[in-house]
Amino acid sequence: VQLQASGGGLVQAGGSLRLSCAASGRTSSSRNMGWFRQAPGKEREFVAAISWKGGRTYYADSVKGRFTISRDNAKNTVYLQMNSLKPEDTAVYYCAVMRAPGGSLGTSTYEYDYWGQGTQVTVSS
Repeated sequence: VQLQASGGGLVQAGGSLRLSCAASGRTSSSRNMGWFRQAPGKEREFVAAISWKGGRTYYADSVKGRFTISRDNAKNTVYLQMNSLKPEDTAVYYCAVMRAPGGSLGTSTYEYDYWGQGTQVTVSS
């Protein structure tokens, strides 16, 4: 599976961005997927995850109510709609595919085995 993340950029605090993650190769449509982020000098942290059918989602407390994860399996694409952005949301955002099909939504990096290249999100104050 190859993952291509896009949609990052520079935005003012309070603004919005929509990230996309397009999957190609072996289909990821039967796998749960997630978004993580990594700020300079910090470890990669969980942001949001979605089940393979899209019926279940889970969010980090820091983004709950502001970010929305969704997917379109017909397009092999996962999205992250980010609203009310804050300077502390500044990071490189990565999409990833979970190792095991089905099951619970993972929040740890070791539960994911395919990663995109990342897209930079910068929120100015």
